[in-house]
Amino acid sequence: MPASIRCVDELVEAGQWGNPGKKVTVPVVGIIGNHYLLDDSYPVHASGTMNSSAIASVAGVLPLIVPSHPEFVTIENLAEVCDGFLFTGGRPNVHPEEYGEPPTAAHGTFDRNRDRIALPLIRHCVERGQPVLGVCRGFQEFNVAFGGSLHPEIRELEGRMNHRMPPEGTLEEKFALRHRITFSPGSIFTRIVGDACVQVNSLHGQGIKQRGERVRVEGHAPDGTEEAIRIEGATGFALAVQWHPEFRAESDPVSRPLFAAFGDAVRAWKTGRTEVQN
Repeated sequence: MPASIRCVDELVEAGQWGNPGKKVTVPVVGIIGNHYLLDDSYPVHASGTMNSSAIASVAGVLPLIVPSHPEFVTIENLAEVCDGFLFTGGRPNVHPEEYGEPPTAAHGTFDRNRDRIALPLIRHCVERGQPVLGVCRGFQEFNVAFGGSLHPEIRELEGRMNHRMPPEGTLEEKFALRHRITFSPGSIFTRIVGDACVQVNSLHGQGIKQRGERVRVEGHAPDGTEEAIRIEGATGFALAVQWHPEFRAESDPVSRPLFAAFGDAVRAWKTGRTEVQN
């Protein structure tokens, strides 16, 4: 039985889920979804299965995919329903108007409704101390949310490597370890993963151009590309990475402690919120 299913079964057996007579006590993480056209015609809000697996199996909390559209959700309601948020990767990029630049062909496609939900939600959660974790596009959203900007195509910068996903190959080949990350001495990432230098995958085209006001870089690729950040002054978990730790999160030595730490932060937030309500 998959670990994610075992996790749900354990919650049911504990009387925390599926029991109409008892309040659900398991923490909930909202997974920020993306807008897609299924079969090029049917609009959907969706998120990769590996995101849900990492949240359920490694973080140990309940995953809930969020429709990222202001017509359906509000920032305040989301923050009350969920105990933390995972800001995932996605093919659409943050629209450059969000950091004062005109769009070009190099910026690719956009999801303006996700922009309208994700950026203010990040700021809202950080101010509340509510746990947030950013991945790939989510990493870029963290930077833009606090006033930063992005390079549309970092492989075109002098001295930079190609960080994009290989166009061909199996999923294992596309998500294979590609380069090392060196964390800053004494950084929170070093404390979480237990190592100052790790190997990660690489599937992104954009990167930080101008760092946001409260964005502190704590990890770089060998070519200098920023890969791990925290939000300065945040009272809760507020970390983001440019790689994709959700892939094989149960077994990867970097991904597992990162999602486990996020799960611990979400449970702590849930406990503190429950104590206040009681």
